[in-house]
Amino acid sequence: MEYFKAVINWITKPEILISASMLIFTALLFTRKIWTPRWAKILFPLGGLFMIFSMTDPNFREIVIKPDNVPIVAMLFLVGFFVWYGMYKGKANDDRIDQGLPPKEVEDNEKVLVWPNLVYTELICLVIFSIILAVWGIGLKAPLEQPANPAESPNPSKAPWYFLGLQEMLVYYDPWLAGVVFPTLIIFGLMAIPFIDVNPKGSGYYTFKERKWEISIFLFGFVILWVLLIVLGTFLRGPNWNFFGPYEYWDVHKVLVLNNINLSEYFWVMLLKQGLPSQWWLREIVGFVIVAVYTFVLPVVLAKTVLNRFYVRMGPARFYIGALLFLSMVALPLKMYMRWLFNLKYIIAIPEAFFNI
Repeated sequence: MEYFKAVINWITKPEILISASMLIFTALLFTRKIWTPRWAKILFPLGGLFMIFSMTDPNFREIVIKPDNVPIVAMLFLVGFFVWYGMYKGKANDDRIDQGLPPKEVEDNEKVLVWPNLVYTELICLVIFSIILAVWGIGLKAPLEQPANPAESPNPSKAPWYFLGLQEMLVYYDPWLAGVVFPTLIIFGLMAIPFIDVNPKGSGYYTFKERKWEISIFLFGFVILWVLLIVLGTFLRGPNWNFFGPYEYWDVHKVLVLNNINLSEYFWVMLLKQGLPSQWWLREIVGFVIVAVYTFVLPVVLAKTVLNRFYVRMGPARFYIGALLFLSMVALPLKMYMRWLFNLKYIIAIPEAFFNI
């Protein structure tokens, strides 16, 4: 048992967890025809057994049964279920389309009356969830803490669960990027999807084959770069904002010696063996070049090479807007890896103007 817990603690190290999650995510997309019919019969019982076994560990149990964290545990199962359900329904329709048949939703076009069908369904849901909330409110104490004390801050001090993804991003980016720019890009990017993606297929019915790139990118951003960051911030971030395994005791005295270094220091001090230039523009010239190439040159290269068919189909304006949003999303795991592997703090660091990337 202790060996199993040690393995799980090792797997949940952030660099290993993110890497394994992306590999598993890619493998599941390629093998969707195999696992979608059996996913619910295998994964959810295994997840239940894992929870039952893990609850015997006092450290795991203390974290999971916190009133703040109970809904997040439920959310993980719900996200897994509905992702499976969407993929399952999509596979069923893809098989029908391959056989020359219309999607199931096209055949099931019988009108359903609001009364009594919809109202009865809503009434049943109202009763069920009222019972759940009543039992929940009786069984779990409200997560109220002591009155705010400016002389004593909680350790760790965490945002509400729906902001934990942004709080995790603050570890790797300057606040103006993680707190303003990226949330704005997320909102406007979601608003721009109907204008960027004009593929008429998949409208009104489940499918994956006809919209595999769109669905894959969305699931990657939602599951890997949002839900997984919430998991990191909720269950693995402990005192002093250190990472702890799910079976590891949250020791407030745990100290990790990290010497985060800016790219300019890597280039001028460690590579060229000289001091940093006094002019900020010369000091950060390498960072400016890298950011400019990534933001402006890479989309053009992709349009001329591996993504040329998307460029032809979408046109210049929609392609470059979509490519900018996609590269902004991919920049997060890239920056996380650079921090974990090289202790890289900022690619561009201009403290004189409070501008860091």
